[in-house]
Amino acid sequence: MRADLTPRPPATPPAAAGPAGPADEPWYLAQGNEVQVFEQAHAQRLAVMLKGPTGCGKTRFVEHMAWRLKRPLITISCHDDLAASDLVGRFLIRHDGTAWQDGPLTRAVREGAICYLDEVVEARADTIVVLHPLTDHRRLLPIDKTGETLQAAPGFMLVVSYNPGYQRMLKDLKPSTRQRFVALEFDFPDAPREARIVAAESGVDEATAAGLVALARQLRGLQDRGLAEVPSTRLLVAAARLIAAGVDVKQACRVAIVSPLSDEPTLVGAMRDLVDLTFA
Repeated sequence: MRADLTPRPPATPPAAAGPAGPADEPWYLAQGNEVQVFEQAHAQRLAVMLKGPTGCGKTRFVEHMAWRLKRPLITISCHDDLAASDLVGRFLIRHDGTAWQDGPLTRAVREGAICYLDEVVEARADTIVVLHPLTDHRRLLPIDKTGETLQAAPGFMLVVSYNPGYQRMLKDLKPSTRQRFVALEFDFPDAPREARIVAAESGVDEATAAGLVALARQLRGLQDRGLAEVPSTRLLVAAARLIAAGVDVKQACRVAIVSPLSDEPTLVGAMRDLVDLTFA
């Protein structure tokens, strides 16, 4: 199972987050009032759903909020083979018998951690049902194999994310599941904010960051021409890091932005032309 099971150590949040904050601070640039809403959802013991395109900052936001709230964070990357036992736990056979091992969701419930299920709709439907008792006033996790019913420790919070634009074409959450969450909608930041993020995350100058953002805005217009996924802020940061390391700007754009997005010759050619025009 692909899961980060290591709780993050708590830290004292600063008065204002920024690129120059403490080394252990996951930097996040707010787009609206999402920080305040998340804080209140945590205080009111509500589950939260993050909706938005790939690479727009959902995971970084959760990391920042866990740090800000001084809660450990357990992240689970969901996939088609994710079973309920992968979340809850299982008995393991050892040389001296069998022993129960908590899954990441159970650990989060016991420890009062924030449990983040990334791309939750990729998980099997029977797996998602396990989450239901944790998303209402009960805040319970029944463990059938051991006969336990765990009450979530103070501070526990369930957070899920998914990309509605891409995943709705394949599968989606049931309405009965969606209504158990407070939903925060994310999108790519406006151009000035996105350029600031790219510069802060990579170390490139402001002009180069602005050029990368301008390129991304043009490439995102190709979605109606067959581009399945548009360039994310994450891709821009990857290109910017290559540029900051000395790679030629156009070459960095080709390998970090164009090539990951498509193999279709016509689309690749169009994207390369836009790179050449942007950084002429």
